[in-house]
Amino acid sequence: MSRRSTEATRFSLSSQRNRALSIRSSNRSSTGGTTASSHATAGAGGGGHHARKPFSFTSLRGTTQPELSKRLYRLIKSANSLVSAHETAARERVSIATQLSEWGEATGDDAVSDVSDKVGVLLSELGEQEEVYAGRLDESRGVLKVVRNTEKSVQPSRDGKRKIADEIQKVKSKEPQSTRLVTLEQELVRAEAENLVAEAQLGNVTRQKLREAYTVEFLATIERAEKQVILARHGLRLLQLLDDAPVVPGDVRPAYAHASQARQILNDAEDDLREWRLEGLVGDDVKTAAAEEAPAAALSTGTEKGKQREDLTQDAQVVDTGSVAAAADGGDGVSDRI
Repeated sequence: MSRRSTEATRFSLSSQRNRALSIRSSNRSSTGGTTASSHATAGAGGGGHHARKPFSFTSLRGTTQPELSKRLYRLIKSANSLVSAHETAARERVSIATQLSEWGEATGDDAVSDVSDKVGVLLSELGEQEEVYAGRLDESRGVLKVVRNTEKSVQPSRDGKRKIADEIQKVKSKEPQSTRLVTLEQELVRAEAENLVAEAQLGNVTRQKLREAYTVEFLATIERAEKQVILARHGLRLLQLLDDAPVVPGDVRPAYAHASQARQILNDAEDDLREWRLEGLVGDDVKTAAAEEAPAAALSTGTEKGKQREDLTQDAQVVDTGSVAAAADGGDGVSDRI
């Protein structure tokens, strides 16, 4: 069963088939009614793939960030707002799905009731995918925090080196023969050595974590998009089961006879989601493209250089031997600068 057991029963992606193919609530009140707000609350409180940390006053420390890490701090904070927006969208999607199903049931039309219920199941699953995507975005934020923390640790090293260098300049301007200069210069050498190590570490961490963070986000984007396509296609199949041909007043519509087909469409959607796999790695695709472009670029560059040398040689043939040598030397110089 779905992890949202307190709200509508939905189809799960487990290997079992004994789940209800309906989004309608299994815990209705005695009056038979249920509110959309209760479903939205259940969706927000249910355990899931992504558990966010509650608010704390540590989130107010933006003004105390070192200069080096301020930009990334703001970026990470903005990304948090993006995560919250996707989480809200996920809850709203589930709430809308529930409302659609309950409205369809209230119409008293068997076809509308069944199709709206099954469409609600797919919409609810879209909300589930949105929540998973929000979790991946938050994971990407966590990776960027490693870079931010490294930047914070490097800032004191930069400040210490700058402070010693400034002190040396002050002493030189006031007391050029001061014995403190030797001590300060030794301290500067040590500070530069420490900063060199810190800067190297920062460069390594920045490259590694930047790649890791956005690999997580882009792969999550691909997964979300392809699963949305799967669900949308099956949603269109469901809508084809609803006969929307107009009837003349007094006529009776044919009885709805597609309940089994609607259930099968949900089964197909479940199977497709379970069998989905990411085809290929983005990194490999990029490397392959770069490898294909490199020989072509090298060939183009070599052709251009060869043409330039050929032009220089032809120009040189109209002058004397000494001029030929000078032109050849000039030609090599030109080709070296290209």
